[in-house]
Amino acid sequence: MKEVNAYLNKLLIIALIMTVIFVGGIPMIPIGAVNEIWAVMGVGIAFVAVGFYGTPIAWSVYGSARPLKRIVAAITEEHLYTVQEIAAQLSMNEKNVRAHLDKCFNKGFLKGYKREGDSIVLNENIAADKREKFYECPYCGAKFTYTGDNARCPYCGSPVKR
Repeated sequence: MKEVNAYLNKLLIIALIMTVIFVGGIPMIPIGAVNEIWAVMGVGIAFVAVGFYGTPIAWSVYGSARPLKRIVAAITEEHLYTVQEIAAQLSMNEKNVRAHLDKCFNKGFLKGYKREGDSIVLNENIAADKREKFYECPYCGAKFTYTGDNARCPYCGSPVKR
């Protein structure tokens, strides 16, 4: 959920900045022209142009990304694991749910899950260095488990040899 929230917050900030630039640029034009401060007037014109075109685009992108958060919550918190269940719960059509799921997986919002057709399943593949290994220390005889490459005996501190 943190990744999708960070993405939405970034889009919201961009949309708000575009809105402020547009609104702030309007008074800069006449103030710069009346006082013959051409740099202020030029910046005002640039702000108005960027804001005029950028504000609706930024708000549209933000609005179209909002359902991603709801889909991630449906999977991670409500444990809905098929396109049909998610579509029924969110009152969306299945085609849109599939498109949003593709976007969620592409952006990495659903780590630990994988998509198999219209189903979402837990990804049980574990990286080799994250697997738990059992070891008996040749120096002190202690038996323990470890993960990763740079393991040491918790009792005598000797390094684990492969």
